[in-house]
Amino acid sequence: MSANPPRAPIDAVITWVDGSDPGHAAQLAHYLAGLGGARPAAAQPTRFGDDGEIDWCVASILRFAPWIRTIHIVTADQTPSLVERLRGTPQAGRVRVVDHREIFAGHEQHLPTFNSRAIITALWRIQGLADHYIYFNDDFVLLQPLAPEDFFRDGRVVARGAWHPQTRHRPARRLLTALRRRLPNDPALARAGDLAAQELSARLAGFDQRFLRMEHNPFPQRRQTLERFFQQHPDLLEHNLGFRLRSSQQFKTEVLATHLELANGSALLDKRLRTLQLKPAEQWLPRLQAKVARADRDPRYAFACVQSLDLAPPRARACITEWLQQRVGSLVEAARAGGP
Repeated sequence: MSANPPRAPIDAVITWVDGSDPGHAAQLAHYLAGLGGARPAAAQPTRFGDDGEIDWCVASILRFAPWIRTIHIVTADQTPSLVERLRGTPQAGRVRVVDHREIFAGHEQHLPTFNSRAIITALWRIQGLADHYIYFNDDFVLLQPLAPEDFFRDGRVVARGAWHPQTRHRPARRLLTALRRRLPNDPALARAGDLAAQELSARLAGFDQRFLRMEHNPFPQRRQTLERFFQQHPDLLEHNLGFRLRSSQQFKTEVLATHLELANGSALLDKRLRTLQLKPAEQWLPRLQAKVARADRDPRYAFACVQSLDLAPPRARACITEWLQQRVGSLVEAARAGGP
């Protein structure tokens, strides 16, 4: 008999959409026409843009986390082209496409949805999902070989971030927030901020004084933790699913999940691995080049997040894609090389 018991399976879950798909574009246009007025910030095209980022995401999982059992790609009546390109490789059977209708079963009145926060709220409802899973945005990339213990260790979820006081307990920040609320603005154009959503998510888990401000990298989660919470609070599940577009009234389920684990003593904070945040549409090319060079020198960089690659100017896009090709390799190469 082996001295080490078998590990519980770990799955990956990736949310993805191709906003250029005519069906998706028509559904979004129909919904926005019903709203009237200016196009909301939450419906800007880059929210739904696809510039092939998911290829790097999946390739990095296959190459650097071959112990992941199944990669679930959650989307709306779409199939990413990578599924066909993986056909015939040893890893083809490890990728499963999950439609929104599966995770919104019993809540179909909220479909179609164009809201990543609503979709993330329902990921734990994927059929056959492992109790331990890692949630990825499609623009997340692994940069080096990682172990299950980098996400789940000693029966606990590994969290990444830093503790901060809630804004309500920071007088200067509270004053700034109050002044902003007094300024005239169009709610439809307002951006659903990340910080406020993280604070709200922590409060729902009982953290009224402080919160763990989480980094933008893959999030380990436990299905049973969220299932139990939403069984006890079905109103919160219904609330978060009910917004077709991202809203400042929503919480972030990935942040809620981590704070539930922290409240239960079933999470640990680990700051050893770093995340490289890349915004090629906003950051000056020399800055991008310096950032990727620093990540190549520093072995602590294990994750990258490439935001809005579809909006990047040609030279910035080439800088990032060439670097990803060097660090991760092509999807088919990774599929042929990877394996559990």
